[in-house]
Amino acid sequence: MRTLHIDTGRAMQGGQWQVLYLVERLKHATLLAPEDSPLLAEARKRGLNAKPLSKLFSEMGRADLVHAHDARAHTYSAIANFGQSKRLLVVSRRVGFPVKKSLVSRWKYLQAEIFLAVSKFVAARLKNVVEKGVVRVVYDGIPIPTSPAKPEAGRVLSVRSKSIELEGIPVQIATNLFDDLATASVFLYVSEMEGLGSAAIAAMAAGVPVVASGVGGLPEVVEHERTGLIVRDGAYAEAVRRLLDNPKLAAELGAAGREKAMQLFPVEKMVETTLSAYNEILR
Repeated sequence: MRTLHIDTGRAMQGGQWQVLYLVERLKHATLLAPEDSPLLAEARKRGLNAKPLSKLFSEMGRADLVHAHDARAHTYSAIANFGQSKRLLVVSRRVGFPVKKSLVSRWKYLQAEIFLAVSKFVAARLKNVVEKGVVRVVYDGIPIPTSPAKPEAGRVLSVRSKSIELEGIPVQIATNLFDDLATASVFLYVSEMEGLGSAAIAAMAAGVPVVASGVGGLPEVVEHERTGLIVRDGAYAEAVRRLLDNPKLAAELGAAGREKAMQLFPVEKMVETTLSAYNEILR
């Protein structure tokens, strides 16, 4: 099966890593991304069949199945596929914001055979507007570290787009998330809306307890009082301080989070559920 994967992102964020993990594990897969994108550069570095997005129309004709990995890729794929001998179109939806209901948006969503939602929360929002095609949940996949983190006391880690200042508690911004998690004692994930939260999954995979906003799909990842702490009232400092002051609780939550990540969020499971969705529409 020849699959064509399209991603239009210009930054290397969680969605782009998912595309990379998937494409490098599939046979006969081609990736299209913007010429100057870090995703295209990383894919070429890894020896994958990766080409610039400008090749969309020519590559579309060679594929058995087209997988659009973001909203703009969905639009481009629907247009390129229209009026041709149509290829099966798979669309990933990673964001938790409501789907637009304009005529153009409705037309675009009619072109896909199946939608892969990154969480049950996103799937529920999709099902409210999808008139054709089915919706399946495919959680993000994360490379699981061989051993858990060795936390440095008081080291709170966050990511730049989700960072927040906590009074009296220094928060470090990750520059290389997976490397930085190896010595973190708490991972802080603040968001106003989130489809799932792959950085929170990465922290759990490293055995680092997570303090996260109770929005979107994050509560599907972080189970309050079991794999981390969910904050719904803005009291992030209190939640972080609770873990810093109670290393035993932090260790228990971190261990439970790592176990959950190993069961639900390995890269191999993401690839398996994606292939299952492909086969569902290929039958």
